[in-house]
Amino acid sequence: MSARYPAHRFTVTARDSASRARTGLIETPHGSIATPAFVLCATRGALKAATMDDVRRLGASVVLGNTYHLLLAPGPERIASLGGLATMTGWRGPTLTDSGGFQIFSMGHGGVAAEIKGNRSGTPAATLIGIEEAGATFRSYLDGAVKRLSPEISLSVQAAIGADLVVVLDECTPFHADRAYVERALARTFRWSRRSLAAFDAAGGMGSAGPQAVVGIAGGHVHEDLRRAAADFVNGEDFFGHAIGDSLGGTREEMHRIVAFQAPLLRPDRPIHLLGIGQVADIWNGVAAGIDTFDCVHPTRIARHGGALVRAGTDGAAGRDHLNLRNARFRDDPRPLEEGCDCPACAAGLSRAYIHHLLKVDELAGLLLISRHNIRFMMRLMDTVRAAIAAGRVREEAAAWGASLG
Repeated sequence: MSARYPAHRFTVTARDSASRARTGLIETPHGSIATPAFVLCATRGALKAATMDDVRRLGASVVLGNTYHLLLAPGPERIASLGGLATMTGWRGPTLTDSGGFQIFSMGHGGVAAEIKGNRSGTPAATLIGIEEAGATFRSYLDGAVKRLSPEISLSVQAAIGADLVVVLDECTPFHADRAYVERALARTFRWSRRSLAAFDAAGGMGSAGPQAVVGIAGGHVHEDLRRAAADFVNGEDFFGHAIGDSLGGTREEMHRIVAFQAPLLRPDRPIHLLGIGQVADIWNGVAAGIDTFDCVHPTRIARHGGALVRAGTDGAAGRDHLNLRNARFRDDPRPLEEGCDCPACAAGLSRAYIHHLLKVDELAGLLLISRHNIRFMMRLMDTVRAAIAAGRVREEAAAWGASLG
């Protein structure tokens, strides 16, 4: 690995013979991450209805903090004074921070309804003042104060947060952008990426909680030649890892195609992250393409609306990856959320009917139980993924989970 990142290491430990899937180990100053791994999103320094101790007990190995939201509250200086995000929250494990680029994009383009990724951050309405070469200027959704985010500021905020893995600031483009706009944005992302590396070096590669490592973003929208150019760029720069970002198209099939095209172009000695993606079929397809880590708010976001994750084919799922426990069909259902699940709700034998009741009467226990179930579901899924790779059975296990691989 690079001499720039002496405290970090990535090792590939096994490969699937019928796909590009691989297992590995990302070593950081605050612990190791067995890959493929799912990164839980602690957007504002917390997960909905779950403590960091819950997350640890449910099997998570890494969490993500949202740079944009943490910049606004409680602020980087306060986080640093409390020892960094992991210490402040009680996580005590590896952390990843995004750059804030996606939030700038979602503010500037009036929502992301056409994006397959959706609004993964849950960003409230805010006003983008402008994006220039120096950086972006916007108004805080909390108090209307004018804020700036540049490559240097983003790296500085991420240093204060103290994440083990930090991401360069990019100019993320919307699905409806024309090619000329995408080309300009991609060129700016290249320049911002080099400025991010320079800012990282100027700070000695250190954050409030110790050594950090930089992840470069490979964008390019839906254009294969631009995706190839982005891969060539990040391969040639001294990043610890790569993240596939930017618009991934308007359909799930298009996203799978883009990921399957770009992931093999990235250097195999570096871990590859897929930004903002985390549904079951997408994880299996990403893993088959060579993705090592994923992040998404999906498990905790759907829990807030009564959605409990289940395997494809589970009665009541109606072709989706979850049950809507608010639905009246569950009011007399004595079964657990999912047979064979070892989350606190299922292990205790709590019924769908009981959890339905909790949701209908607005008891917080319902949200808590579903959130913990969903987190555990994702950890069980990743355990299965890693075992399938080691056994050379990725395609068979993906099919058993209802995922069709291209």
